Amino acid sequence: MPNNNLNLKVLESRFMCSATNMAQIPPTSLPEMAFLGRSNVGKSSFINQLLGRKIAKSSATPGKTQMANFFTTTWQLGAEKIAFGCIDLPGFGYAKVSKSLQEEWGAFLCTLLQQRSSIKLFLHLIDARHLHLSQDENMQVFLQSFVKPDQSIRCVYTKFDKLTSHAKHALLQEHPNALVSVLKPSTLKSKFGSLKHLQITLLNALLGRI
Repeated sequence: MPNNNLNLKVLESRFMCSATNMAQIPPTSLPEMAFLGRSNVGKSSFINQLLGRKIAKSSATPGKTQMANFFTTTWQLGAEKIAFGCIDLPGFGYAKVSKSLQEEWGAFLCTLLQQRSSIKLFLHLIDARHLHLSQDENMQVFLQSFVKPDQSIRCVYTKFDKLTSHAKHALLQEHPNALVSVLKPSTLKSKFGSLKHLQITLLNALLGRI
């Protein structure tokens, strides 16, 4: 379990570049986490909350651009300074007809995830109101098909604040160690976690400490 007694501060977060093909992706010596989720899952809001500034922007036309956005950030955890990268992938599940992830997302995004060895954490965001959707289950199958021993996958349930009290407890009963996200972290009851708990847990997962 992460040590939530340590002080955590986001020191810096900045946008690096966008890429639409493998030739455009930036080199890195840092571990990276990749953010994946269906369109309208609240990915941009989540990234902005996690990185402490409004750095990710929602696409006006979901699914229109197959673009990966790269960020770097530096956090202070206790006495330790930790720098890492983030990759924001476009939303999936926007196709009006059923398509495979490869068809919908395109070869570039799938190849990026499979070949970018610096990605140590795949962060799959799932709308807490819509569990067990085929698009999310397909994403899990896709990630599991190539994840390496030094990589991990974590699910974060977004829009947790939009659930009824009964639905919140039902989700946690099904997923006892679930990581949840809300629009206003200060409103989240401590029994469900906190933004700091989420940040420390993801940081430790990224570094292979849990």
